[in-house]
Amino acid sequence: MATVTTTTTPPARRSLTFLRAGLAAQTLAIFYQATTAGLLLSTSYGETLHSVGARVMYGASMVYLLAAVLAWRPGGGPARPILYATGFLVLASVQVVLGVTHHPALHVPLGVLMFGLSLLDLGRSLTAGARGAR
Repeated sequence: MATVTTTTTPPARRSLTFLRAGLAAQTLAIFYQATTAGLLLSTSYGETLHSVGARVMYGASMVYLLAAVLAWRPGGGPARPILYATGFLVLASVQVVLGVTHHPALHVPLGVLMFGLSLLDLGRSLTAGARGAR
């Protein structure tokens, strides 16, 4: 009797790597935003750095969603990361609106929540990869 073993194909591995890279970029961009928020309050150039960081963070959220779709459909991965990425993009949109309308009482806690959720998702993604490698 023959046993069948399955291995991850290189395209699937590449799509999962792209997904993790997109998630890591999003997490780093949100952390950068927290750093520049402090500069926003204490320096003259903080507003510029925070504004640029907001655009980068929003773009990283879009890249994460794109990576999740590509890992799912052509890569054969799970669809759950698409829900996470869509949720992050919605939260990022709300965050941008709150920042533009100057509502720090909601903007700051939402930023902290987004960083925590992004960090948890990154940890889940990396530990799922470690479990799959065993």
